[in-house]
Amino acid sequence: MKLFLILTALATFPLFAQHTLPFASTGNTVELAITNSSSVSASNVVVAIADQPQFLKFIEQKTQFSNLKPNETATAAFTFSVDKYATVNQPQQITFTITGSTGEQWTKQISVQVAPPDHFELFQNFPNPFNPTTTISYQLPVDSHIALKIYNSIGQEVKALVNDERSAGYHQETWNASDVASGMYIYQLTLTNGQGKKEFYRKKMLVVK
Repeated sequence: MKLFLILTALATFPLFAQHTLPFASTGNTVELAITNSSSVSASNVVVAIADQPQFLKFIEQKTQFSNLKPNETATAAFTFSVDKYATVNQPQQITFTITGSTGEQWTKQISVQVAPPDHFELFQNFPNPFNPTTTISYQLPVDSHIALKIYNSIGQEVKALVNDERSAGYHQETWNASDVASGMYIYQLTLTNGQGKKEFYRKKMLVVK
């Protein structure tokens, strides 16, 4: 008996040459076609995920076919989500194994990478209200220099959390407000792109002690 594995398509989004996955997406599916090219039936053929990037969460890890007739092709579908914490624009490998009833095994690798977010976004801090720590999250469509600062209600700067380069993707910063009084504060994210253009984004948060 001889089996071979054919990668057919990614069902819920186009399969480009670089196998790019949508950022922070759900309901994605990769389909693999398994063909029995021998002249006898193949029983208990298992297609399984042997290795995967941590940012991919598969609903199922294997598919089993009880009987593949000669020259028959079956499809193994694996549904997954892409974690928002994934490193973007970095090729990774998904490894599948195909095991026959006699223990014969074949391997297929797919190279994938996650596309960056399609827009900038500054999220509401969580928890809010809080005491004493909170997390501020944001996503960047491109590598950027960012400055994240905290101001009190009269516009005085009380903390500079970040003034550094950040890669495209999802990021989190933590503020410990144990040294400030209760009240309303404003966090401001200044984004400087590769052309030197600055953009400012602000949100309010509440410290309650």
